[in-house]
Formats: sequence, structure tokens, C-alpha cells
Amino acid sequence: MTEPAEQPLNAGDLPQAIVEPPRRRVAFVWIVPLLAAAVAIGIAVQRVLTEGPTITILFHAAGGLAAGKTVLKYKDVDIGQVTEVRLAQEFSKVAVTVKVDRSARGLMVEDARFWIVAPRVSLSGVSGLGTLLSGNYIGMQVGRSTREQHQFVGLETPPAITDQPGRRFLLKAHDLGSLGIGAPIYYRRLTVGEIAAYALAPDGDGIDVTVFINAAYERYVTTETRFWDASGIDLTLNAEGLELRTQSLVSILAGGLAFDAPAFATGGEPASENAVFTLYGSRAAAMRQPDPVARRYLLYPESAAGLRVGAPVKLLGLSAGEVSEIGVALDPKTRKFRPRVLITFFPERLLARLAGAQAGAGRAFMDAGPAARLELIRHQVDDLGLRAQVQSGNLLTGERFVSLDYHPEAPREKLDWDQDPLVIPVLAGGFDAIEAQVQGVLAQVDKILVKVDKMPLDGIADELNKTIKTLDAVLKAADTKTLPEVSQTLAGLDRTLATAQRVLKDTNATLLSPDAPGQQELRDALQEVARTARSLRVLTDYLERHPEALIRGKGQENQ
Repeated sequence: MTEPAEQPLNAGDLPQAIVEPPRRRVAFVWIVPLLAAAVAIGIAVQRVLTEGPTITILFHAAGGLAAGKTVLKYKDVDIGQVTEVRLAQEFSKVAVTVKVDRSARGLMVEDARFWIVAPRVSLSGVSGLGTLLSGNYIGMQVGRSTREQHQFVGLETPPAITDQPGRRFLLKAHDLGSLGIGAPIYYRRLTVGEIAAYALAPDGDGIDVTVFINAAYERYVTTETRFWDASGIDLTLNAEGLELRTQSLVSILAGGLAFDAPAFATGGEPASENAVFTLYGSRAAAMRQPDPVARRYLLYPESAAGLRVGAPVKLLGLSAGEVSEIGVALDPKTRKFRPRVLITFFPERLLARLAGAQAGAGRAFMDAGPAARLELIRHQVDDLGLRAQVQSGNLLTGERFVSLDYHPEAPREKLDWDQDPLVIPVLAGGFDAIEAQVQGVLAQVDKILVKVDKMPLDGIADELNKTIKTLDAVLKAADTKTLPEVSQTLAGLDRTLATAQRVLKDTNATLLSPDAPGQQELRDALQEVARTARSLRVLTDYLERHPEALIRGKGQENQ
């Protein structure tokens, strides 16, 4: 049997292989890492959402700060921690990185302030004692801005005022004196605030001092309030006398301010925030009442020694003005320089001392015209002798003041009443008069000494020497010639005295001795006079009792 022939195979007749993709099986071992990664991502997201910002603060020095230990505090509550301390800005600063809690995120604004709290001892107090045990920390003061910020520059010293309620005011001062940040502010010697800051004024013509008054006392600062420098000891020794004022020991050492309303103030509204006040140098200057009316007069004293600008001017011992200007003037007649003193006279001060109806009369006169006022001044000077004198007010300091008083005996002077300001005649008074008298005496002594210098003292001495020699010769001649004759005369005088003594003795025996005849006769005569006196007394007594006896005679019944 014949085998059939093989047929060629067609590719289309062959079965087609179907390629199936391999099945991937997830191994159980990968489940755990995936779950761990998911948890880590969740924790990271949660941490990002719950953590606060990270800030950087630049300080001049680290000041005891340490990463992982130093905390950031606000109101004594920890709100962050230092995570890194490193040098920055070419090693000139220290950059401190702080991780802040999420709850304090809203405090990190652009005007927030940071500083290092450490123990500090100053004249105004002690602060930061708690850091002796806990270590230094970073303190902060919140700002008023709403813009978030993460880069800050720290303060070198803590601010004087942090978060206390109160009000700030601005004081304009000529200079800072001994004031400093933290210096106390007093009201009636009670501490009510402190100095918060100071800076040079924008125009450079003074100092701007920012003060903070606690909320409990801010209502006492009104539009009429006056501030003054109460630093140190306010010791005034001038023509008015000695005055000592101080607020406290702290103000003596560290300086301070005080404020009050003057007695003449009429109340006033509470001052607004950042109100501007003038800072006076002393309480006297702050409490001085302004004078609405001022008159100026000129004086030409012999000397202006001891006078100063601001020295008092007194009328009859009462304060009535002050010295405004001291200079020199040239006398047009003698062409001689002389002192020129300009005084300011405040009539309101005198009117305030008038009582009753006189006050109204004085006010009416002040409201009168210039002619009436000029006539009054002329009457005071010409008719009443009003004169000015520069008198000593303090012997220790030598300060003087101007005294206006009446001197009717003063000669009348010719003045130019059209001149402005008017000239008040001056009398030499006090030590000036004494000094003038002493100078006159010294001038006389000097003239005498000049005459003595001109005398020929050498010739007078020679003549005196010759006179002494002549006197010596005369005395020698008296010893040899005159004295013997004097001795003979004295012997004759002695004999005469002996004779006179004998006469006196005889007189005593005849008249003065008790047994002398003259004495006996004198006693008998005196006894007779006594008997006669008794008879007259008896007769006088009888006539007093019987005056009719002078006519009728002595009757029988009267015998």
C-alpha cells in the first residue's frame, strides 16, 4: 500500500499561542513599611499644623543663652525655647533661633520687642532676681501691628514699661541732666510713674523725654499740669535766701521728675495720650505765675557786681519784678562807660496785694491810658522821691537785688519822660555807700601820706637832734647853777610852813578846842537863842488859841 504524500503545513493552520501577562502578587512583607510611612507622613503633617513659627533674634551678645535650655517668656509663661545660638553678621552679632509655641503665633508681629532678662541692679531698683536660680531667659513685649514677622533685633536693655496700664506723655526739655530710663516720677512725693525713653529732638534744640504715668494716677495729669526736674538736691542760695527741696533718696541719686498743678490754675481737662508738656528746671520755675502786664525800666547804677539776670526787684520789700538784662552804656556827656540794668516790673503782683475797694481802684488805674500811668510814675519819682538801690541780698554768695523805695530827701533829677523805657534814678545804697565812704577815707589817707612823703624828714631829724643837744646842755647848767638856788628857796619855804603851823595851833587852842573861850561863849549864845525860840513857840501857840488877845490883851481867865 502506498503511503499518501505529505502535505505542506500552512502557518495559518497552526494553533496560535496566547500570551497572558504574568500575575503580580504583593508580598506581605511590604505592608508594614507602607503603613509606617503613612503614619510618619501623618505625624509630620500634624506637627506642621500644630507647631508655632520659628523666629530669629539678633543680640549683641549671648548673655547666658543656651540651646535647649533657655526659654522665651511672656507674662512669666513659657511660649518658646531656644534651639540654636550662633554667630552672625561677620561675627559682630549673635543669632538666636527660637521655636515658638503655636498658641503664641499671633504675638510674633513686626513691632514686638525682645530682650535678655538677667539680674540687674541700678539706683532705681533691683530686677531679674528670679534668674539667679532658673537662669537667664528671653523676655518680650507685644506690639500693636498685625503683620507677622520672623526676624527681630533684640534690645540691649529691658524697656522701662512693658504691659502696665497707663498713659504716656512727651516732655520738652532743654537738656537731659541726670535723668535716665526708669527714673521715678512723683506726684506729691508719691511715685506714680517713670521715664520710659528719651531722645534728641528732631531739630536738635532740646531733648524729648517720654514719661509713663500709671493708670491709677493718669487723671491727675491735666492740661494745667507743670512738670519739673526733681533730681538731686534743689538747693537755692540767692538774694531771696536759702531754700532746700528734694523728693526722695532715689531722686537724689538716680534723678527723677515731679508734677503738680499751680495754685492759680483753674482746673483743666485730663491730658490726652502723648500730650506735650514743658519740662522746667525747678519747682519754682514751674509754679511761677505768668504776668500778663509787664513794664520795663532802665537803671544806671554805680556797679552791677552781684546782679544777675532773674534777680528780684522789690518795691517796699515786696516782690514786684526781676532783672531782665545787664549790660553797659556810654554816657554821651562824660563819654564814660557805666552799667546798664533793664528791669521788668509786674504791676499785677502789687494789685494782688490790694484789699477791698483799693483792689478795684488799682484795677481801674491799670485799665487807664498811657498818659495817666506816666503821670503816676512821674509823681512817684519827682514828688515822692522814688529811687532804686542795688542792695545786698545774701552775704555768703554776694548776690544782690534791686530795691525800689521812697527817699524824700533825694535831690530832684532831670529826666527825659518821653524816653522808652523810662529811667529810674539810682541811689548808692547798702555796701555801695559804705564802700564809697571807705574809699573817700582811703583817698584822704593817701593824700596825707603823699604830703608826708614830701616833708623834709631828714632835715627835721637833724634839727630835732640839735634841739636835743641844746636841751641836754640846759639841763646840765641847771644842775650846777639853778638847782642850788632852788634848794635855798625850798629851805625858806620850809621855815614859812613851820610858822604857819604854829599859827594854826594857836588858833585851834583859842577857837577850835573844846575848852577854848570862843567855844564856851558860842555855846552860851546858842543856849540863849534856844530859850528865845521856846518863848516864841509858846507865844505862837497862845495866839493860835486866843487871837483876840492881840486886841483885848491877856485877860485874867487866860492867865
